[in-house]
Amino acid sequence: MSIEQKIADLMALREKARLGGGKKRIDSQHAKGKLTARERIFKLLDEGSFEEYDMFVTHNCHDFGLEKETYLSDGVVTGSGTIDGRLVFVFSQDFTVFGGSLSEAYAKKICKIMDMAMKVGAPVIGINDSGGARIQEGVKSLGGYADIFQRNILASGVVPQLSAIFGPCAGGAVYSPALTDFIIMTKKNSYMFVTGPKVVKTVTGEIVTDDELGGAGIHSSKSGVCHVAVEDEEEGIATLRRMLGFMPQNCMEDPFVIENNDPVDRIDDPLNHIIPDNPNKPYDVKDIIKTIVDNHDFLEVHQKYAQNIVVGFARFDGAPVGIVANQPKYLAGVLDIESSRKGARFVRFCDAFNIPIITLVDVPGFLPGTAQEYGGIIINGAKLMYAYGEATVPKITITLRKSYGGAHDVMGCKQLRGDLNYAWPTAEIAVMGAKGAIEVLEGKSLKAMESDEARNAFIAEKEKEYADMFATPYQAAKYGYIDDVIEPRNTRYRIIRGLQSIANKKDSNPPKKHDNLPL
Repeated sequence: MSIEQKIADLMALREKARLGGGKKRIDSQHAKGKLTARERIFKLLDEGSFEEYDMFVTHNCHDFGLEKETYLSDGVVTGSGTIDGRLVFVFSQDFTVFGGSLSEAYAKKICKIMDMAMKVGAPVIGINDSGGARIQEGVKSLGGYADIFQRNILASGVVPQLSAIFGPCAGGAVYSPALTDFIIMTKKNSYMFVTGPKVVKTVTGEIVTDDELGGAGIHSSKSGVCHVAVEDEEEGIATLRRMLGFMPQNCMEDPFVIENNDPVDRIDDPLNHIIPDNPNKPYDVKDIIKTIVDNHDFLEVHQKYAQNIVVGFARFDGAPVGIVANQPKYLAGVLDIESSRKGARFVRFCDAFNIPIITLVDVPGFLPGTAQEYGGIIINGAKLMYAYGEATVPKITITLRKSYGGAHDVMGCKQLRGDLNYAWPTAEIAVMGAKGAIEVLEGKSLKAMESDEARNAFIAEKEKEYADMFATPYQAAKYGYIDDVIEPRNTRYRIIRGLQSIANKKDSNPPKKHDNLPL
């Protein structure tokens, strides 16, 4: 056989592999509004950068007649390429081949690119569209999942791991994305659940649809499993590219700084009046975030979940930061179970990948009640505290208004190794608000008063006295817990100057096997 014929045979095999499960199944995929595995990769990566591996791999199963049905690539496309010139490794599940179900050979393909990513220190992006384990292969398929899980675990905190759910993701398959750093789901066609609607009906009697059980809407608002819900795959792919831009290649490198055209010393006069005179009146903290960051560009994570805290990525003078902010617009900005978990996870991600943390504080405390206590608010609140205290990256905290009680400590206080702690003149740093404080401090006196008029006058006098003393940042500043009280309109400039001054800080934690985060 001539070399020309051999090359022709190679091209024919490549073309066969690119067809996946065949044209009919590709057309079905497109009819559902879904792209094929390779189409997704080509849109995700820089044009012409994709290097595919293991195109000619097939399964090794001889049970249930499967030996008669083989496809090149066997249900998953793997390889490497670049995003904005940066090396990444990627796998994309192919629903046109056995419904994207995972076989032993398929798992080995994914493990190979994950091992390579760890060797060279590059991010891994997984695009999920699969019916789960390949039933015909039985325990081999389950073992394949476990092999992937082990690599997800070892890669955690070493290289960024991003997951896109662009179709079904069920059973054991959900745990690989769950072990990664961020999950993006499409509002159409995607879902995640451990057991499907049929099993749910059999076991519990509940009648529920795929979307109601595990759609993007549910996971982005109720469970918090999904970090970003997008309208379609195009938006999902754009979000993956954008999100990666805030991250370094690995834990040993710093995030990429881009050229900044937004003036460092920009003055934002509206911030001087954004905090209402009434301390109980809400405002939108996102207005502050979008005002102070570069080009007003803020990528929010977990937007619909635990909305009493806001987390996401932005830049100051071109350098990526993670932002954590209490949201007075929702539940008065209190911390509860969900918001504590949400904030803690984000802080730990930023710390793992050398991303400075900017914290904006307006928190009246923790949410009271039996639901919170029974649900473990103590342990969950401790997660957020733990994350801040463990973090060694540059940390700047700005108290905007309320910072009460234990919640003050939790939100990046000076004692949790905060590097620079600023406050606006509107800040109130105290054990509790004036009303609650007077009820405790003057309880006996109030009980002894028979006249409502006298009692109300006494309360008003004592609340003013307490507020004058504690509803300010100056007691905290007196003891050095606040480094400076700053004019709100200068916040952007002070943050950038602060980040420049602490860029080379060195904090360390004691040697240990691993921590015992209060799970």
